[in-house]
Amino acid sequence: MPRQLRIEYPGAIYHVMNRGDRREDIFLDVEDRTRFLATLGEACKKTGWQVQAYCLMRNHFHLVIETPQPNLVVGMKWLLGLYTKRFNIRHKICGHLFAGRYKALIVDGSGDGYLATVCDYVHLNPVRAKLIKANQPLESFRWSSYGEYLKTPTERPPWLRVERLFGEKRIPKDSPAGRREFARLMEQRRSEESEEAFKGIRRGWCLGDEEFRAELLAAAKDRVGPSHYSESRQETEEAKAQRIVQEGLKEFGWKEKELASRAKGDRNKVKLARRLRTETTMSLKWIAQRLEMGVWTYVSNLLHEKQPKT
Repeated sequence: MPRQLRIEYPGAIYHVMNRGDRREDIFLDVEDRTRFLATLGEACKKTGWQVQAYCLMRNHFHLVIETPQPNLVVGMKWLLGLYTKRFNIRHKICGHLFAGRYKALIVDGSGDGYLATVCDYVHLNPVRAKLIKANQPLESFRWSSYGEYLKTPTERPPWLRVERLFGEKRIPKDSPAGRREFARLMEQRRSEESEEAFKGIRRGWCLGDEEFRAELLAAAKDRVGPSHYSESRQETEEAKAQRIVQEGLKEFGWKEKELASRAKGDRNKVKLARRLRTETTMSLKWIAQRLEMGVWTYVSNLLHEKQPKT
């Protein structure tokens, strides 16, 4: 099975999600959920994690975690392992509880709204699952951090941090007025929720702007292999391919705009296409479009022609 790319660095923020093995329940009752949160609190104490949001569903959970130290992997191993052990002992069973590796979406914490988007996604999960009726407030779902956000600081778990999310929502202070404003904004978001707004959370490997994505890819380029998810690997390959194109343009003494004005079968284009085909995993379609060489079948024919002897 492909493995999701893991990137760890101090201060990283992740949206973590994992399901039960064969989509079976991981929380059978109130006690299980209480134990999971207690175990999460222990993990935070060990690792220094700061939880921004959580939601415990029947057969899966969502966490938004900030890691002051680069320790997501070791912390998740401890958390999932200990909760599994406690669950199995309590219910007198054995074996795996969770389905494979957890998903960990890397979130841009720059303050540009990406953290707010992913926390909203987590807090609105019970709405999407139809566990809250239209006339019920969001806090009626007990097993989400949303209700904790509405409490005073002394009533919340010490590992739940609300300041960053309040800040992204332009709420200046964790006060009664600030918490009321948070509730108002969330109910408004609930009424405006759309699938499109959360598409990047469901399908992507990171949530942030292009600069943030590029920085992550640059940090990961030496650690991405064929066993990682294709999207992460493909984006890293594209960055490499773009570098090769720029090197070719420099070698030929061309400007970027000359790719469009030169003949589709120009020998330098063919030379560059052959290098891209040899040194990257980019498709013929991508190469044809990037080098302005027409359709991919034409490029394929050019690359299969015998090279002249030099």
